[in-house]
Parts: sequence; structure tokens; C-alpha cells
Amino acid sequence: MKKTIITVVGKDTVGIIAKVCTYLAENEVNILDISQTIVQDYFNMMMLVDMNQAKKPFGDISDELAKVGEEIGVVIKCQREDIFDKMHRI
Repeated sequence: MKKTIITVVGKDTVGIIAKVCTYLAENEVNILDISQTIVQDYFNMMMLVDMNQAKKPFGDISDELAKVGEEIGVVIKCQREDIFDKMHRI
């Protein structure tokens, strides 16, 4: 399984989850786990997804999600799970 961590951070607005989830569904990326919080007016979401059946390579999905984020006023980052784990090991 190709697991990826997706983080979404920015000012809270209507439709953030819908936009991100729609993009993932259209590209056959399966959401395994999702957590989201809003602190005052700031939205924070972390997703664990499986990219085994994805229609596009990791790099394309990462770049396109970043563009989706720009369109809706948030920052979206993608990291492969193994790299994320190594960065946050300490």
C-alpha cells in the first residue's frame, strides 16, 4: 500500500473538505483516515490516504493539490508516509 499524508492548513471557509475529497475521489485516491479541527478561524486537516489505485503519479497529485489549495486559500502538502515518519521520529 502506498500511504501518503496530506495536510491542509488555512483560514476556514465553506467547502475545503469537499474540494479536497472531490479531487481525491476523481483521481481514485482512497481516504483511510481523516482528522480536522478548527481553532478560532483556522482550519487544520490531516489525512492518511492510499495511492495504490491513483490515476496519476504522486508528484502530479501533490502539485495539483497544491493548486487546489491556492484556489481555495489554504496550503495543501503531500508527503509519503515513510518520509513523514522519518521526519517526525524524534
